[in-house]
Amino acid sequence: MRRIDYDTEQYQDYARGRALTEQQLQAWISAFGAVLPERRPLAGLDVGSGTGRFTPALARAFGPVTGVEPSVRMCEIAQAQSLHPGVRYLAGSAEDMPVPSGSADYALMFLSWHHVQDKPRAVRELARVLRPAGRLLLRANFSDHHPRPWWLEHFPRGLEVDSSLFQPLHEVIEMFTSAGWRVAGFGTVTEPSSGTRGDMLERLRLRTHSFFAHLSPDELEAGFRRLEQAAAADPGAPAPVFSEPLLTLERGW
Repeated sequence: MRRIDYDTEQYQDYARGRALTEQQLQAWISAFGAVLPERRPLAGLDVGSGTGRFTPALARAFGPVTGVEPSVRMCEIAQAQSLHPGVRYLAGSAEDMPVPSGSADYALMFLSWHHVQDKPRAVRELARVLRPAGRLLLRANFSDHHPRPWWLEHFPRGLEVDSSLFQPLHEVIEMFTSAGWRVAGFGTVTEPSSGTRGDMLERLRLRTHSFFAHLSPDELEAGFRRLEQAAAADPGAPAPVFSEPLLTLERGW
């Protein structure tokens, strides 16, 4: 998979292109709360925090959160936008987090696992920073559990290309369980609609999904032409919803 340099390619438009409605955000916070301990506060890590679309909401719901992000520019945007006193952002990655061992009750990785270059090292690093029985909330796509967003079908080789970016579920589970983790849960979350098809088209035009970096210029042109035609037929129609996988892993020692 081509590595995306977010400091040059997507940082300016990412927050707008991947924005969540308040209803979407609350759906995810509820899903996370259902698999986390009931006690509060909880110390959290938002690993691959990007421009901070989840970090403040996590702090409001559960307690202080540290966002860890390898992109300098994404981290700068997150810091400029965050006003919550329980949030801080640090430069780092899933493989190398600048936080003390055993300092977090949970870590969230929301659509960032497929960007991790050295996954075995990240498995070990996540175990280091979590307390015993700490939980990893892994919202990732898996090649065999793919949510198939409605717009993907309009791009040539769309599902094939997108699925190729991700590991199968059993491979991810094996990577963690062989290192002493246990599976605490697996399910799906139905995210509320992001707005109308027209709204979604405008955000997709910003090309902040990593999928777009793996298509040729001709495939991009053909796909957006088809997508524009589909949206033009009924631009005010709600964008379809789909179920997204959430894997919960527990540090086992």
